[in-house]
Amino acid sequence: MFSKEESRQLRHAFWTSFGKSFPRKWILYDTKIKGFSFKFHFDTKSALVALDLEDDLENRITYWEKLQSLQSILKADYLPDAIFEETYILDNEKEISRIYVPLEQKVSIHNKNSWREVMEFFNQKMGLFESFFEDYKDILVD
Repeated sequence: MFSKEESRQLRHAFWTSFGKSFPRKWILYDTKIKGFSFKFHFDTKSALVALDLEDDLENRITYWEKLQSLQSILKADYLPDAIFEETYILDNEKEISRIYVPLEQKVSIHNKNSWREVMEFFNQKMGLFESFFEDYKDILVD
């Protein structure tokens, strides 16, 4: 087991290492769409990249319908393993809508031996997510 401080240091080391290994400016929150953001997630059990809709219900529904209309394109041309969940409950009990791609292998941010695999997964999958967003942003924003 790791203390909270050791865990914090490992998390910090991972994200610092990821930024140095794959130096680029990710879109993440800079989508220009309220409540529409890309996220990296890596903890002691799993890793995933996600597109989260966190705005009020009305806006979530609007963007969710647009994303669903593009689902076959996203899966065929970008991320065949993408999972669409209209209702996704975060650890803090907040309800959002999420499209995500999990890393199938068991990984842990506490295990440095899994870091390279996760970094490469993040770089590849988030790059594809962002390409999809850039290619179809006009439809989403319309």
